[in-house]
Amino acid sequence: MATSELRFNACTLDYLEKTFGLREVDALPSLKDWLAMTADLSDFERESLLYFQQILAFNVRDWYESELDSHFIGPLFTLVNFSTYEFNHFEERELSGVVDHIRLYGRPDGMVARGRRQPETPYFAFQEYKRLTDPNGDPAGQCMAAMLAGQALNKTPTDPIYGCFVIGDRWQFMTLEGRQYATSPGFSATSDDLFDIFRLLKTLKTLVTQRVSELTS
Repeated sequence: MATSELRFNACTLDYLEKTFGLREVDALPSLKDWLAMTADLSDFERESLLYFQQILAFNVRDWYESELDSHFIGPLFTLVNFSTYEFNHFEERELSGVVDHIRLYGRPDGMVARGRRQPETPYFAFQEYKRLTDPNGDPAGQCMAAMLAGQALNKTPTDPIYGCFVIGDRWQFMTLEGRQYATSPGFSATSDDLFDIFRLLKTLKTLVTQRVSELTS
């Protein structure tokens, strides 16, 4: 039972580490495996990514969060296509989980969760931040708070929860296992790193498919 509440957007990594005993480590098996996974890239996907990248490069220093999402991030997730009967990609849906008697809650910018029309069990949390020249708050902390809530809802702390946060054109990926987490180096979406970003999103779909299959088998 929760004795207090805290919104995701009030969370920092420092607060979460001190409150929940989180520990950042250099490497976790889940992140290492995710970063090493491969995925095919079709000609259509390559051409689409280059088109999106051109628009991003022109606007990235000026876009607000909603513009970054609608013109670049959203199209990337649509290109992967997380829409299935078992799980889906949701944006700004309410998420809440109790961790050590504290209710963490909010509306993450995005999540991939079990459920077709409504998110049920989240496996991936996404947090974006609007401008390269004016980043405020702690997007990594907000993303981690959503990952902790997702972990509580999964009720399987040994299974990894995946996450990603974005500031401008810089993407970083995270995994959480128990109370340990690891963060990838940054990937620049305005460079050839974009193909790695897309590969990681495609392989995320594979990982979620495997997790759902295990639950339904």
